[in-house]
Amino acid sequence: MNSRTWLQSLLFLFITGSLIVAALLVLMISILYPSLPSIDALTDYHPKLPLRVYDADGGLMAEFGQERRAFVPIEQTPKVMKDAILAIEDRRFYQHNGIDTTGILRAIRNNLTGRGHEGASTITMQVAKNFFSNPDTPRNLWTKIKEALLAIKIEHAISKDKILELYLNQIYLGERAYGFATAAKTYYDKDLKQLNLAEAALLAGLPKAPSKYDPYIHPDYAINRQHEVLRDMHRYGMISDQAYQEALKAPLKFQSSRRQIQALGGEYVAEIVRASLYKRYGEKAYTSGLRVYTTINSKHQAAANTAMIQGIINFELRHGFRGAEQVLPLPATLRASEAADLLRDFVTYNQFVPALVTKVEPNLLTLVTKRGQVLKLQDKSLLLVKNHMPPAKPTPLSLKPGAVIRVYQNGEEWSVVQLPEVESGFMALNPETGQVQALIGGFSFQRNKYNHVTQGRRQPGSSFKPFIYSAALEKGYSPASVFEDAPISFTSTETGSNSSWEPRNYDEKYAGPMRLREALAQSKNTISIRLMNAIGARYAQNYLRKFGFDPKDHPAYLSTALGAGSTTVWQLTAAYATFANSGYQVHPYLIEKITDSRGKVIQAVQPGKHVSAERVIDQRNAFIITTMLQDVVRDGTARAALSLRRPDIAGKTGTTNDQFDAWFAGYHPKEVAVAWVGYDNPHNLGRGETGGRAALPIWIRYMQQTLSGQPIYQYKVPEGVLQLKVDAYTGAQISEDDAGIYEYFYEEHLPQSKPETLPGLFDPEGEHAPEEEEPSFLERLIGEHSGNNEDRKLPANPAAKLLSPN
Repeated sequence: MNSRTWLQSLLFLFITGSLIVAALLVLMISILYPSLPSIDALTDYHPKLPLRVYDADGGLMAEFGQERRAFVPIEQTPKVMKDAILAIEDRRFYQHNGIDTTGILRAIRNNLTGRGHEGASTITMQVAKNFFSNPDTPRNLWTKIKEALLAIKIEHAISKDKILELYLNQIYLGERAYGFATAAKTYYDKDLKQLNLAEAALLAGLPKAPSKYDPYIHPDYAINRQHEVLRDMHRYGMISDQAYQEALKAPLKFQSSRRQIQALGGEYVAEIVRASLYKRYGEKAYTSGLRVYTTINSKHQAAANTAMIQGIINFELRHGFRGAEQVLPLPATLRASEAADLLRDFVTYNQFVPALVTKVEPNLLTLVTKRGQVLKLQDKSLLLVKNHMPPAKPTPLSLKPGAVIRVYQNGEEWSVVQLPEVESGFMALNPETGQVQALIGGFSFQRNKYNHVTQGRRQPGSSFKPFIYSAALEKGYSPASVFEDAPISFTSTETGSNSSWEPRNYDEKYAGPMRLREALAQSKNTISIRLMNAIGARYAQNYLRKFGFDPKDHPAYLSTALGAGSTTVWQLTAAYATFANSGYQVHPYLIEKITDSRGKVIQAVQPGKHVSAERVIDQRNAFIITTMLQDVVRDGTARAALSLRRPDIAGKTGTTNDQFDAWFAGYHPKEVAVAWVGYDNPHNLGRGETGGRAALPIWIRYMQQTLSGQPIYQYKVPEGVLQLKVDAYTGAQISEDDAGIYEYFYEEHLPQSKPETLPGLFDPEGEHAPEEEEPSFLERLIGEHSGNNEDRKLPANPAAKLLSPN
């Protein structure tokens, strides 16, 4: 066979083969194409949008849903983002019909010649894959053919811009982020329109392998991929030489919005909102794109979290180091990245970062944090562990290389801390509106999801006394009324138990006759008992309703005067708001409004709805109690708050039996805040851990930040209040020429011109005894509390431990 005949035969075979392949392709397409899925999911696109929770300033607090996603229309997507994606993923997107034959040939050439491994999937094919392929579907030739045919079908049904829009919003980009708008928030805490060229290029490189190029996990790979995107943008004329060079050198600051949320301590707020929305909408709450705007002030929330953390750090310092969490064996040489790997299983709780000790020297500790930072700490940074480092004598708790401990950064300063066993709760609200400004349900939501503000029912101790004093004002008493501060004792016969009872003041000191103003400032327990008896326990129980308390939580027993009932931080904050706003009952609320995914308001709070229309206590009453609580700060158990240098603050400390709970409840006319410290399994907080020592410092630090710049509030004396001079010892009215003090009275409740007879201890027939039927002496003294005693951890014999110190 000559060469001519051979060529003719070869040409015939080629043409025949081509026709057969073409026929087979036509046959396959005719069979496959009609069986392709409907693209209604694309033409009527409804993405699964998560539930988002925002603070009052519009800052994102949390997201709930399997997919973190934000839909952004194509016309709102910045050009730099679109160009970066097209350059690296599909630069001929606007020229091909779904299948880029030129790109396929280029990919084949580059793969065969070893220029690199290159795929040939177009953006349209990726959309087909994302919407219609199961993740478990094998990636074989048959699958790719189906996706290519589906891409052609998509191109015939919808516009190029719509296809690109679907891609921008649907693609997975790591860290549970779907779509580039969510990725911008996840990695930079920015809106998509705020991204610069360098930032957009890094995001554009993620679709190829989100986990491999995750900048949190593999920053080197992520930067190399970013440079590849920038080179392609430059090669195809999308950016200038200068822009290319500047983008290569631009620093990238990764700042996860989730980490900021944790720094604010906002997870407890978000969980309250999530539970409320789930109760109302079920599973749809997580997929329909609802947006919930809360009342939380981001500045106040951050201040509360910082104050709570510092309060816990100081508490732990007072009680000493409990030892390393674990001691790991270390290799002879250790790189920072290797140390970070060793700490992988240790979780960072509310900015308490795990760290590995690598060297221990006198007054110098070298550590590597979970983030790979090498720290050299000394002096004040080592207060917690200084007694367990050289030159101190070795102990079982002594630090050594391999020890896993915690460090905390405050500003530029790092210090050694430890995960606390103690818990804390904090809440602040606006007494004029009921808006919750800040809420910290515990040290760390990741570690303990129990919300100590809304769920924790604890004894309020002496922080409850102002409500009993308020009730007494309505019974005709005044701050100048004198009661006896003296020991009280009851025999076993009187208590009806096997033991006698001798209630005491916390400091074991007794001052004899004392005015109620001074008694509240000094938190005198014996006087509170006498006062409760004088006004009547049943009357006091009913009066508590005015502040929103449930009577069943505060039975009509004398111990209630000392805070032996039960309440939550939420309830106590609302109750103190009635004093702060001059007499109106407040119902705190967290949710300001709810919108759908398009911004349409579904629900909004009506102004004034959460504050009673009428006063529930007399304005004069609220004013006088406020002046008495100001004296608690000026010359009482809360003197530490004088550091704020504000005469317009008021409040009360509280410590329960055996120092199980420490409280401080206080307010400014524009803000009420309550701090609580205690253990989940109630037990003694430690020697001296009163409300003034454990809880008050948290409140002070919070108010330092939130009241900064606020003018001093000038209280006005309400109509019907008289200011008269009285004898400082007897409380009786005296002439202006005599030495005494000025005191406030209801206009109709003038002080006696001579000392009144001091009320008897338990005199049910006394001058101020209520008219309604009272419990018997024994019932008032040791009557068992109703409700869940297990939550309140009341003593088995209330008569044996009735007093709440301080």
